Amino acid sequence: MKRRDILLGLGAGLLVVPLRAAAVGAPLNVVATTGMISDLISNIGGSIVDVLGIMGPGVDPHSYRHTRSDILAMTRADVVFYHGLDLEIQMMEFFQQLSQKSPVKAIANAIDRSKLLSSVVKGNSFDPHVWMDPMIWAETIGPVVETLHQIMPDKLNFLMSNADNYRKKLQALDVYSKQVLTSVPRQSAILITAHDAFAYFGAAYDFEVIGVQGISTNSEAGLYRIGELVDLIVDRNVSAVFVESSVSDRNMRALIEGAAAKGHAVSLGGELFSDAMGPAGSYEGTYIGMIDHNVTTIARALGGTVPERGWQNKLGLGT
Repeated sequence: MKRRDILLGLGAGLLVVPLRAAAVGAPLNVVATTGMISDLISNIGGSIVDVLGIMGPGVDPHSYRHTRSDILAMTRADVVFYHGLDLEIQMMEFFQQLSQKSPVKAIANAIDRSKLLSSVVKGNSFDPHVWMDPMIWAETIGPVVETLHQIMPDKLNFLMSNADNYRKKLQALDVYSKQVLTSVPRQSAILITAHDAFAYFGAAYDFEVIGVQGISTNSEAGLYRIGELVDLIVDRNVSAVFVESSVSDRNMRALIEGAAAKGHAVSLGGELFSDAMGPAGSYEGTYIGMIDHNVTTIARALGGTVPERGWQNKLGLGT
């Protein structure tokens, strides 16, 4: 097997790492950043890819910094997929450097700009949380197929068949989401979460979405912001707020306590998966299971009608 050596900066020194080319007949060595991307590539690539995701359950991609083992994995990979739209902002310099020597693809950067929401933090950038709308997330299928096809030209029919099947699953997930979320009384369709990760969800399913923090979890919510939201919760009789698996629940607890001090009881509606999926090996540890969990949890807590174990009767069953 032919190998190329490349030099990458690591701290104050240089790391010399062999970059492997795909062996004939062997699964493609793929590295992905978030769990959502890993799951997408596994569904499209199937048996012809071996996918390593570097960000596991509960990991916040906004603040994640690549480790030495991440660098080794990515420089040895046949192709690296990351999200883009400044989600993995701490890793951008590394991706730019790696792209000079190896295939690197930002899948969300290929989405039609007219479907993207502007960042409320950075006027010239976009909200990266596109996976919260299954039909926008489906637009990342094309860039994955195209990239894998360029490396494995003889696998196009296989990739296209898997892509079509997965796209149909996302369409069915979207139908279920609309069904249960429209069962929530309109006056209750207010989603309050830890940070602004659910704007695409709100736009797709007609929910008002309010994040205590901004789009990035690196922003801090001040006392004034907490007080402002406590007043909103009381004035609009909000019944539930939601924590996120990858963000501290400190601010959400402050909202509940603040509302209680004003004589209004608001419950914790449940934990949502925002920037990371559920436990590895579980249904919630897949993209479809993640969205099924979120949609079902939100609808149930806000007065909607939902199946006990969600769309596919798999929620809460463990691994």
